[in-house]
Amino acid sequence: MNKKVIDPADFISPLTMNGLHGRMLRLPSPKNKKRELLLIYGMHASIERIFGIAETLNRYGAVTVPDLPGCGGMDSFYKIGEKPSIDNMADYLASFIKMKYRRKKVTILGMSLGFAIATRMLQRFPELTNRVELIVSIVGFVNHEEFIFKRSNFLLLRYSASFFSNLLPSLFVKHIALRPALIRMTYNRMADTHVKMKDADIEERNRRIDFEINLWRINDVRTYMDTAVCMFTLDLCQEQIAMPVIHLQVAEDRYFNNHMVEQHLNVIYSKVTVIHAHMKQHAPTVIANAKEASSLIPPQLRRILNAASLNDVKK
Repeated sequence: MNKKVIDPADFISPLTMNGLHGRMLRLPSPKNKKRELLLIYGMHASIERIFGIAETLNRYGAVTVPDLPGCGGMDSFYKIGEKPSIDNMADYLASFIKMKYRRKKVTILGMSLGFAIATRMLQRFPELTNRVELIVSIVGFVNHEEFIFKRSNFLLLRYSASFFSNLLPSLFVKHIALRPALIRMTYNRMADTHVKMKDADIEERNRRIDFEINLWRINDVRTYMDTAVCMFTLDLCQEQIAMPVIHLQVAEDRYFNNHMVEQHLNVIYSKVTVIHAHMKQHAPTVIANAKEASSLIPPQLRRILNAASLNDVKK
């Protein structure tokens, strides 16, 4: 008998935070599992993109995935007159944890930029370290020097993102460059070499392109560009966090220098445990299912997540 396919829509509910409207995924805890896991996605993402990872993590406890402002279809910070800076994202995450978990302890798993946001949150709100049972970096980063791009490419990306984060250029991108037909044509032309497409047959390729079209369209362009600027100027090595971190890395990460990431994590956190994930790229495909995404959660981390843990903060 085939295993029933889970529809993420069955577990998504509205989320309103600080006047911003978005969504939240909540996968209930399996029997006898008390761990609370908060999964924070990264750039160019949505709840649906990392649902396979959420499904995998759900074996070890309840999993919650909130939208980030300007991402996944959620209102952007611009709606309330603010910019999507790393500090504002960190403050939003802190507010979510205080609202959602109250006296409970939580395990935080931040993916790529999501880990940088979680790290900045703990720097700005050190009192929350008592509420965080475990923090896990899933191919995360904390400093712009960790990017492995050629300097010319790095500067082009950094200053292009800065230009298109302005209102008028962002409107051009939204209404002209990100038209569905143009996105489809671009991916089809690059399909034989693009890391997200080259291993797929025609049917699977079209399915992935459809998903990418939606992803590009639902994420706020200005937020996308502003967060890119944040990434290319990021430096979180100025403040320490009095707790250990687990860092999942992939051998052939196409974005980051693993050795440099580890060095910087050792500057920030009291202890760093590096675990190698058996992935061929920085992250699973945009529509990876639980089976495909499970390789990002290696056995060593599974044993840690399976360990008995206190769930309530002592009064």
